[in-house]
Amino acid sequence: MIAAEPDELLDLAVAAAAAAGQMLTAVRLPGRPEVVDTKSSPTDVVTEMDRASEELIIAQIRAARPGDAFLGEEGGEDAAREAGEVRPAGHAPVRWIIDPIDGTVNYLYGLADWAVSIAAEQAGEIVAGVVHVPERGEFFTAVRGGGALLSRAPDGVGAATLRCPSGVPLAQALVATGFGYEAARRVVQGEVLAAVLPKVRDIRRGGSCAVDLCSLAAGRVDAYYERGVNYWDRAAGGLIAGEAGAWVAGLSGKPAGPGLTLAAEPGLFTELHDLLVTLDPERDA
Repeated sequence: MIAAEPDELLDLAVAAAAAAGQMLTAVRLPGRPEVVDTKSSPTDVVTEMDRASEELIIAQIRAARPGDAFLGEEGGEDAAREAGEVRPAGHAPVRWIIDPIDGTVNYLYGLADWAVSIAAEQAGEIVAGVVHVPERGEFFTAVRGGGALLSRAPDGVGAATLRCPSGVPLAQALVATGFGYEAARRVVQGEVLAAVLPKVRDIRRGGSCAVDLCSLAAGRVDAYYERGVNYWDRAAGGLIAGEAGAWVAGLSGKPAGPGLTLAAEPGLFTELHDLLVTLDPERDA
């Protein structure tokens, strides 16, 4: 199978995300879904629905494109993956980067900010992506070079073009962030947060990297930073934020990655970047 146009890949991603979102909301019952495993620590959970969602997404995409590769948070078909690292897709024309539930703890507790995130990668570059927030009925989408959109339906009818906030100084910025699950990392993240908080308007902690990046694209927050973000967390959301005008990168010229992911329009990005550099946020206690 040959590579496809990004718009075609986006249509397939949106359809798969919509199906997964429908399944995930339909099976919700009073109480919490069963926790079947943990990831990096006892507080970093996997539910039975993470795995069911990923299986559904892979099956739906594979039916249309059987020659493609997959990288999913719960395993996909890249068993040798390393957390947060981009790995080549071999001879596959497209690799799909899947987070079946970004914000699993929110889903577990019945909170709204969780998402299905699917991105399509060609030649090591993300070319299309969708972040579907089922509880809010939102589909954030982008193709590389084509801008970012927000719609309330998978067919994109009535979609609004997204632009991240511009001209916001650091002192007036609403900044989204998140925290890791390992105790030693949380100690440092708390120290960094304590230093950042007096310098900004306020902090928001939503619990989903993908949703935070889309909130930046939609102008609901002004900036976002977080340590420990993996590739599947940021693949689709990073494209969407970037197509909405944000810079998405790491510190000191490095790409976004597990060390740090920072996103904002260029002026605010520079201000927040320069503050974070002084705090050495990539260390653990």
